Formats: sequence, C-alpha cells, structure tokens
Amino acid sequence: MGDRLQPVLAGVVTAVVGFASSFTVVLAGLRAVGASEAQAASGLLTVSVAAGICATWLGLRHRMPIAIAWSTPGAALLVATGPVPGGWPAAVGAFALCGLLIVTAGLFPALGRAVAAIPAPVAAAMLAGVLLPLCTAPVRALVEVPALAAPVIVTWLVLHRFAPRWAVPAALVAAAVVIALTTTGAGVTLGDLRPVVSPTVPAFTLPAVIGLALPLFLVTMAAQNVPGTAVLRGFGYRPPLAPALRTTGLATALGAATGGHAVNLAAITAALAAGPDAHPDPDRRWIASVTAGIGLALLGLGAGAATTLVLLSPPVLIEAVAGLALLGALAGALSSALAPAPASDPQSREAAVVTFVVTASGVSLLGVGGAFWGLLAGWLMLLLFRRRTQAPAVGLPGPQELEGNPVAGGQSRQVTGR
Repeated sequence: MGDRLQPVLAGVVTAVVGFASSFTVVLAGLRAVGASEAQAASGLLTVSVAAGICATWLGLRHRMPIAIAWSTPGAALLVATGPVPGGWPAAVGAFALCGLLIVTAGLFPALGRAVAAIPAPVAAAMLAGVLLPLCTAPVRALVEVPALAAPVIVTWLVLHRFAPRWAVPAALVAAAVVIALTTTGAGVTLGDLRPVVSPTVPAFTLPAVIGLALPLFLVTMAAQNVPGTAVLRGFGYRPPLAPALRTTGLATALGAATGGHAVNLAAITAALAAGPDAHPDPDRRWIASVTAGIGLALLGLGAGAATTLVLLSPPVLIEAVAGLALLGALAGALSSALAPAPASDPQSREAAVVTFVVTASGVSLLGVGGAFWGLLAGWLMLLLFRRRTQAPAVGLPGPQELEGNPVAGGQSRQVTGR
C-alpha cells in the first residue's frame, strides 16, 4: 500500500498544481479569440479531460511518467492574437489544424526536424513576445483595482519565496477570497457550476490558419513538447516521442470542436511526476503521471465553476493571476532569446531581438497576428545575414529518438536523482 501511496500523492499534487496554476490563462485565451462563456468553459473541460486521457493511456502503455497538460504558452498566444477573421468557428478550425500538424510531426520525423531548424533564440523570442502583454497584467491590476490586486500579489510574493510550487495556486485562492468578499454573486445559479459541452462547427480561413494554427503548432512544439521531452531525459527516461505526438495531436484535433486548443507533453509539472519525490524507484513513477491524468480529468469537471469565478471578477484581476503564473516562463524565454550568440550563428541574437519586438508589438497585418510576423521577421533576418555554416539544430530529436530507439552510444537508462 505504501509503495503506491507516494506516487499517487505526487500525482494528485501534479494535477492540482497544473490545473490551478494556469486554468485562468486558458479561459482568458479562449475568450480572447471569440469564445462565449459556455464555449470557454467547454474548452477548459475538453483540454482537461483530453490531457487526462492521454496521460493515463501513455503511462499505462509505456510504464513511464509521461505527464500531459494543455498548452499554456498556446493559451497565452490566443490572448496575444485576439479575435481572428471568421470568429470563434475559425479559431476552432485553427485548433483542429494544429492537432493534425502535431499528428503529422509524430508520423513524419522530417516535420519535427523542420520545427527543430528554427533557431532556439528565435523561438524563445517569439514565446517571450507572446507572454509579455499578459505578464504585465499584475501591474495594470495594481493600478486599476489596487484593493483587490494587492492581496493577490503579496500572497504570490510570499509563497514564491518559501514554497514556489504553491505560489500561483495560493494567489488564485487569494483572488477567490477577495472576489467573494466584494461581490454578492447575484445571478449565479447551480446550472452555471455544472460541466458544459458546447460544440462548434469549425471553419477555415486563411488568416486563422496562418496567424493562429501555425503559431499555435510552433509554440506548442517548441515550448511544451521539446522541453517536456528534455525533462524526462533529465530523469533518465527515453520517452516515446512519436507515439506521444500522435496521441496528443489526435486528442487536440478531436477536442477542437468543443473548444480545446491544444494538449501536449507537460514541461513544468512533468518534474513533479518524473522526479525522485514521486517515488525512489523510477519504474514506479508512472503511477504518478497516471494519477495526475485522472485527477486533471476530474478537475476539468469543475470548469463551469472556474469560469463562473472568472466572470465574477474584474477581467484584469484574473489576467493578473495568469500573468503571475507565466512570469517564470517569460524570464526563461528572455534568457534564452538574449543569451550570447554562438560563434557559428552570430546573427541569432539580433534576429531574436527583432522577433521579440515585432511579436510583442501586437502588430496585425491582413488579419494575421504578431506572432507569425515576428517569427517571419526573425527568420528573414537570419536568411539575409547567416553564414554558410549552419548552426546545429536545437529542438526535437532525430528519427531514431522519435521512434524510441536507444540513445547514441547504446547507454542504458541512468536516473539522475535530480
């Protein structure tokens, strides 16, 4: 019994932290691209259940702690993109196309290598530009609603110092408390708290495909699937990336009609299930990821209540909580984007700066958002100034690793103990 209790508890913590720390980002992103209250709640429910099913299946199938989550950077991209031509149906079509592209990356390693060919600083700069507007929300909240925002931010600061893992969930609890103290909840009914599924027939428009589907695919691959793979490798596992991409891509494509934007390998919470705190024996840690998947699916049933909480509060307050959740990701992305350029690729830093500025500006041309134009600007700059000697590709592994073959040199799995 005790042999299973530790990974089960680790899985519960993984699910709670994963859901509470970023569900506000998901709701804000879905609302930004045109979802109604019911459609946003449906989308949150969909990505929670889809991620839970994928984590359970992959964990049981491969006996590895393969944690699955929704794409938090992808949700932030939705906030930065805003409404797309064609409205919510066009956004749903973009979600479905993103899922199909992820499936394709799992079927054809060449596509994975094409994504990996994007220089790491440029990809990081695009992510930083996407995250920046949302990460400034805590400051805006202090200006617009200081009495509500101050307790939330102070709570986050204190917990971030002493218990970083619980800083965002605690800030969310603080937000719920101040909302409860400042609103009567008039008009809220029991029906508002129930799980809701709101299907939408997808539509496909060229601006949504270029400005949302492609950036969502790239952000999900570069900011979630690649780091998620690296985390598992860091703990000594050889994750079956190709099956994971096919599974999560299919779940994304199928879940798009009910509002799910993307599911993928977990990056941050992956360490909670794959590390030694989950279980001393690496071969028992898969129990933690399976438990986390079941827990996330169950928490998704509370999507209606989570959406109601968001609707009762000033929008900037919930955006502030979302921004606090993404500050670490922003710092990491900026650090990667602005790191000294290698001698083999001296223009990558300048290209990253251009990408960041264009993306963060929020410029929109022909109905296409800044993320695409920022990536394009950085890529074109590299094409103009890069030397003939190409920098080594950084990102997805090659076809041997995609198929789950042993790493180079045939080394057996060694657990790092980190």
